[in-house]
Amino acid sequence: MRAIVFDFFGTLTDPSAELLRKETLQTTAVALGVDPERFWTAMASSFPERVTGAYGGTRDTLRTIARRCGADPDEERLDQAVTTHHAGAERVRTPRPEGLAVLDHLRARDYRLGLISDCSSELYEAWPRTVYAPRIDAPVFSWREGYRKPDPRLYATAAARLGVPAGECWFVGDGGSREHDGARRAGMRPVLVTNAAYPGVGGLRTDPDSYLPEHRVDDLDDLIRLLGSSHDIG
Repeated sequence: MRAIVFDFFGTLTDPSAELLRKETLQTTAVALGVDPERFWTAMASSFPERVTGAYGGTRDTLRTIARRCGADPDEERLDQAVTTHHAGAERVRTPRPEGLAVLDHLRARDYRLGLISDCSSELYEAWPRTVYAPRIDAPVFSWREGYRKPDPRLYATAAARLGVPAGECWFVGDGGSREHDGARRAGMRPVLVTNAAYPGVGGLRTDPDSYLPEHRVDDLDDLIRLLGSSHDIG
């Protein structure tokens, strides 16, 4: 294997930070002048459209969802809401405790590192300023590409940008968005991160994968050991 492609949320990020998602969105709702529960419901139901860029960037997305909730925020409110929303998104993408060290370890051993994330605009907009950006050679974002996992084009794009055939890539993720089945069909070797040390977060994944990969690790530290034994894996 020459390259490793990671999922983002719950895989490179702290899985427990997913528990903050509703709270952060409700804070954005207050900034917009929208009922928090109504906004949370509208954001959840619009996930497929938001992560494929249907509403544009964060400002336009918040305006669209606010109007769907019966509000029409002025530009000053939108300014405040965008700032609040980006701050909340930063909390949700806190790195998992061992995540950055694992990425650094893999880079030091000359693995090419990629990313495929079903994400809305805020991650794409903030990416160059994140701690992840210098460590990932080829990030692929659903919002930018216009399609989401398990669409085979995402995996093909990641492999092409890495300059590595899909058959020489591992795909590592926590199992949302049917990502492992997509990786398998694309020719990558899927690895499930079970997040066993984070009870209660597994049920938060969108469109969970019914396909269970042969190779599983409880945490990213275990991935290093799995890679070390990969010569024994057929």
